[in-house]
Amino acid sequence: MRLDETLNTGSGVYFEGAPIDALQTPFQHIEVFDTPELGKLMRIDGANMVSERDEFFYHENLVHPAAISHPLPRDVLVIGGGDGGSIEELLKHPSVQRVVLAELDGGVIEMARKHFQSVHRGALDDPRVEIRLGDGMARVRESENRFDLILLDLTDPVGPAEALYTPLFYADCQRALNDGGALVLHIGSPFSHPGRVRQSLTHLASVFSIVVPWFVHIPMYGATWGFASASNRLDPRSRSTAQVDALLAERHIGQRRYYNGSTHAAMLALPEYVMDMLR
Repeated sequence: MRLDETLNTGSGVYFEGAPIDALQTPFQHIEVFDTPELGKLMRIDGANMVSERDEFFYHENLVHPAAISHPLPRDVLVIGGGDGGSIEELLKHPSVQRVVLAELDGGVIEMARKHFQSVHRGALDDPRVEIRLGDGMARVRESENRFDLILLDLTDPVGPAEALYTPLFYADCQRALNDGGALVLHIGSPFSHPGRVRQSLTHLASVFSIVVPWFVHIPMYGATWGFASASNRLDPRSRSTAQVDALLAERHIGQRRYYNGSTHAAMLALPEYVMDMLR
């Protein structure tokens, strides 16, 4: 069966796969396929979400650039991320004492527990993790807690997630951060979604004083993909290659397949076409 992943109205990639499970929830349609290229692949409403073989490209680079730049992240909120890959990476940081996973759809967690042990590696059941099902926006606005990092591990800014990519919600996140904390999210492909990337960074900059993008190729998306941190103090550019490698060793952050000091510096180096787009 051909599984198409649309990048925009004129392009995309595809993978061959055989269906092995499906679940219709009140929010969306979740499917799991077995693919020769990516292993097990989860799709939500016809879009690729996570795969066994390339998840580290996304999860390591969503989490570690900001987490390693924070002096001591303890409390983290993850909105979305029901596959557990982001929290698995966060829990590698020994200072992390509490991760609140705010997932709208419990069906994502159910399918992850059933099929994606190699992605979450038991993190969904770690005692430091608190799973809260429901609206992530309400979780941020109503929470009396403050967080060192807030990660938006969401679907693209359409459908249920669209309202979580707005200046209004970013301002809510800012109020929920501890001093020196950061909001981290993915922002799309600078080549296939230049308008989305530019708008995301503009909206973040309307709320936060330090907005830093970085870019990584994600095989499952078939594109270079953007991430960003937004803060009033934290800046991933402040960490040199040597400092990142030293901190990774000092904090005993192992079991990485992508992220290190050299990739930290490389992904922050913006190509000319991206700088032109952001001017």
